[in-house]
Amino acid sequence: MAKFSASINLLENKSKTLDLIVSWALTIGRALVIIVEIVALGAFLYRFSLDNKLQDLRTKIKQEQAIVQYQKDSESKYRNLQDRLTLISSVSKETAQNLKIFKDIVALAPAGFTFQTLNIANGKAQLQATTNSVTLLSNFINKLKTYPSIDSVSLDKIQNNTSDATITVGITATLKGQGGINAISN
Repeated sequence: MAKFSASINLLENKSKTLDLIVSWALTIGRALVIIVEIVALGAFLYRFSLDNKLQDLRTKIKQEQAIVQYQKDSESKYRNLQDRLTLISSVSKETAQNLKIFKDIVALAPAGFTFQTLNIANGKAQLQATTNSVTLLSNFINKLKTYPSIDSVSLDKIQNNTSDATITVGITATLKGQGGINAISN
């Protein structure tokens, strides 16, 4: 007996073209599914590598945070020291300038001119002095006006003490670009 194979065709289409299109679509469809699965698997594996790198970075950050925390006290001491050194440097410069001004003002004073106080603060030189002559006082004020570091001079107070024949004065001189905080008292 001869072998008979039965063929069931539900489309009942006798077109060879349609059979080729369906066959080609199924073959390409399988290939597309395989390609998509390969891409998905690659993305999945890449995600694992990114997670591993992320975990390594988190561990490294924690280690670095521990180092920073350990160095925090040293850093604050270092910054405090730097701030103090900067302040000392600026005060040292101001002190040198103020000392020069003090010496120059005292050198400008004529004989018979006595300082009670001499103060340089906030860009002003304030002094109180006594003298026994109006001429000496006038000469001293004129010398102060011509001093290069002084911008202006004002006579704040003048008091004539007839009992001991002296004149007590209060003088304020505005300095050019100065701002010291030093004082000398007698």
